[in-house]
Amino acid sequence: MKQLVYLLAALCITSATIAQSGDRTLKKIMILQMALTAEDDMPGTRGASVVWHPLQKKYYAAMAGNVGYPLSVFDATGKRVSADTHITDADIRGLWYNPFVKAIQGNQYNDYGWFQYKLTPSGMVDEVEELQEGMHQPDAQSTGAYYTAKKQIMFQKEGAVSFYNYQTAEEETILEIFWGLRKGQEGQDQLDSPEGIYNSGIVYTGVKGGEVGFLNVDDRQVELYDIKTGYLTKALKIPEDAKAELTFNFAYANGIYWLFDMETRKWTGYK
Repeated sequence: MKQLVYLLAALCITSATIAQSGDRTLKKIMILQMALTAEDDMPGTRGASVVWHPLQKKYYAAMAGNVGYPLSVFDATGKRVSADTHITDADIRGLWYNPFVKAIQGNQYNDYGWFQYKLTPSGMVDEVEELQEGMHQPDAQSTGAYYTAKKQIMFQKEGAVSFYNYQTAEEETILEIFWGLRKGQEGQDQLDSPEGIYNSGIVYTGVKGGEVGFLNVDDRQVELYDIKTGYLTKALKIPEDAKAELTFNFAYANGIYWLFDMETRKWTGYK
């Protein structure tokens, strides 16, 4: 009888662990084909980000690296509705949607500062407005993500997460990340730095207990971490044919994880 009780208890613990972790494999659900080809003028090479504008009901996919690179706009089905000549007009690194001002914003290269897009009624970029001038990020290539609950901008910084105040653009707090470790695994070997293993980007998912997301290129999985503890809570495997790069080419928008293929110039969405 005692053996049966122990067995049932073990099964309950195992089931609870599996349910809590939520580990699974992501499935391809959508493709966004960027404008221009590699042979065109100013096409860009790496994807900066994908953002969903809930009022426009459109996806905005930007190339990183130059004010003249494409910013392609897509409807909810993934059909491109912007012209080939539609450009970023900003040297984008990170891009996000701010629900409090109902606008797409981002951070640029080095000390170029933070910006905001003013859109036309049809959802195309009409004007780029300056939000913060100067260097307000850990390094020149930092990609920012918007932490909605605290109204902060998040960046990777030396193996941790750095949070900047949206109003003052000053660094407020730092969260230590226990790379690849779940709570209770404190005694295991820990990475000193994610460099060379994890993509340099960061995403905010809004998923409770898994708010912060990173792309583990070596293990080919998106990892979600608790924003309060810094421990891994979920690992989402990407398909074998998915592209996983160490720099840029990774985003999260509208409940979808996005990876950019530099050869085909396509953002593929996984869920």
